[in-house]
Amino acid sequence: MADQLNDMVNAPHRETTSQRDHYRHPLETLTFFDIQQDMTVVEIWPGTHGWYTEILAPYLRKKGKLYAAHFNANSTSPFYRDSRKQFLDKLRVSPDFYDKVTITSFNPPSYVDIAPAGSADRVLTFRNIHNWYMRGGGDERVLAAFSAFYRALKPGGILGVVEHRLPDTRPESDQEGSGYLRENYVIRLAEQAGFRLLAKSNINANPTDSTNHPKGVWTLPPTLRLGELQRDHYLSIGESDRMTLKFIKSTD
Repeated sequence: MADQLNDMVNAPHRETTSQRDHYRHPLETLTFFDIQQDMTVVEIWPGTHGWYTEILAPYLRKKGKLYAAHFNANSTSPFYRDSRKQFLDKLRVSPDFYDKVTITSFNPPSYVDIAPAGSADRVLTFRNIHNWYMRGGGDERVLAAFSAFYRALKPGGILGVVEHRLPDTRPESDQEGSGYLRENYVIRLAEQAGFRLLAKSNINANPTDSTNHPKGVWTLPPTLRLGELQRDHYLSIGESDRMTLKFIKSTD
């Protein structure tokens, strides 16, 4: 299984997107989450380009199942609608990789049916949770997301989380505009939804990231929201410091 996953991570169709691998460590991250080829996996909000979809879809295509829980097609947000459309266009262009992917809609707390209840071996979310917290979402929206993940998973199923990490010494109020979340906050909300923390990893840690930037996490690559202002400095930092957490749904 490890060889096949490695093959997907290093496949030619990822030639452009693999430039981020040294920040995002996809092989190590998916290995930590113990993704197997015969599993049913839900990827949350794969975005416009489906960075992880490029690995997961062909890896699971023959023996497993991939649900891509994307933005709501009828969203009032043009960004959400356009992102989903571009993602679907990408899937249609390359059926040899993506023809088996099932698209669902996710926007807590309104759209939460990401996969049939109790059907998923794994639910994976990469750098998304801050979006549910910000702009007034707070605990309620984050908890709605975690509760949806819990419902979709089988007993004993795993939730894999990668998220921008705010130091636990910083006040929770800093989460609102920074794009970073405290690790103890994420763990607490997941546990409220019924999960148990199984393991942590520093696979995606970046100790050079102070997490204190003029435009929050978007100051850093790949966004570089300040443009040319101190561009080389922020490029030298690299992508954000990130928590990597593995939760389990109880078998009771």
